[in-house]
Amino acid sequence: MNSEPLIAPAPLASVAAALRSGELDLFDHIERICYRLDAVDPHIQAFLPEANRRARLLSEAEKLARQYPLPENRPALYGVLIGVKDIFRVDGFATRAGSELPPALFEGAEAACVQAFRQAGALILGKTVSTEFAYFEPGPTRNPHNINHTPGGSSSGSAAAVAAGLCPLTIGTQTIASVIRPAAFCGVVGFKPSYARINPSGVIFIAPSLDHVGLFTQDVEGMILAASVLCKDWQTSVTERLPVLGIPSGAYLEQASPEASNAFDSQTAKLEAAGYTIQRIPMFADIAEITQAHRALMAGEMAQTHRDWFVQYRSLYRPHSTELIQRGQQVTTDAMNASRDGQHSLRRTLHHRMEAEGIDLWISPSAKGTAPEGIASTGDPVMSFPWTFAGLPNVSLPAGTSDAGLPFGLQCVAGIMQDEQMLAWAEQIADVVG
Repeated sequence: MNSEPLIAPAPLASVAAALRSGELDLFDHIERICYRLDAVDPHIQAFLPEANRRARLLSEAEKLARQYPLPENRPALYGVLIGVKDIFRVDGFATRAGSELPPALFEGAEAACVQAFRQAGALILGKTVSTEFAYFEPGPTRNPHNINHTPGGSSSGSAAAVAAGLCPLTIGTQTIASVIRPAAFCGVVGFKPSYARINPSGVIFIAPSLDHVGLFTQDVEGMILAASVLCKDWQTSVTERLPVLGIPSGAYLEQASPEASNAFDSQTAKLEAAGYTIQRIPMFADIAEITQAHRALMAGEMAQTHRDWFVQYRSLYRPHSTELIQRGQQVTTDAMNASRDGQHSLRRTLHHRMEAEGIDLWISPSAKGTAPEGIASTGDPVMSFPWTFAGLPNVSLPAGTSDAGLPFGLQCVAGIMQDEQMLAWAEQIADVVG
């Protein structure tokens, strides 16, 4: 019987500080994490198997320790163990993208975000499980809060690994809701930056016009640290006032389940009691059209990305991926261009509305409800469509649990390139709703 709890604390900010100062011995830390991984991950299956993981990490740690013997010279993420979604190229690891296709197809230069984290002193704990090609065919990963429920997707393993305290930081991606939804389901912080704010090179794309690199931590302070390493032209932000919050009422918000809606009402009541000004603004009467445009663009670009692979290896694709590619083959170039125009139009509309109403952040439920039972589905992504389509930065914050003990998430969304200010405000909001 496993005596290790499936949930454990691993806040990035304090772990990174302790490793840099030497308060937390790097080699002892690796031994403890590897022990925990051996004990817990067979139940969760967040990581892909790796022979000799412990020996590899200890060898890499020796090199790192020799390079940075003095604490005052150590980089921001010295010795931090990270998980990387298996659609990123990582030197020394095969890339399978959750699929049965030959890994040799996906070989190439290491992902830019992985290189940046390595340069900041991080060590790669391993590859985390992804749904097939980061779409809807789930892998074996389970939710650490209840292993009979999905962790969400497509960044399934990355969210579950952080929730379980197997590592304090993981990398994921989002094309619709693949960071925000699993973060909510697993009760962790999930950050999707402004479109292209994090260099996506070295990723096996679904749809380059929609794909975002994203991150998972347990703490917003740690997320700010990680984002500062990866986000282009990062500027430290100071919160001098409470943000004005906007709730996009109407058809979009009505997609949430009664359970999620009740939880959201409770979250907003806490924020109002804490002094936040909240405005309810009718938005997204055209949510069906936004969703349709997003889906068409995603399918069309997926078909382009996989054009040659699908011809040769069609029998190895699972049904959801096959259906998306076949649907995408029917999407015309004109339709994709119209969807791209729609992205820019929606972004302008949201910015104009925020300026007109004096809104700093939009807030909404991160997901339609809590994590569904079973792992055959990763859950419904509907609460993320407009924000991802427009390429705006957003973050999911842990925001209480259901009567069944499953986490809720609160989603905060800022204007384009306002990532720093959003995360600074999110740190305060998380204290209220958590």
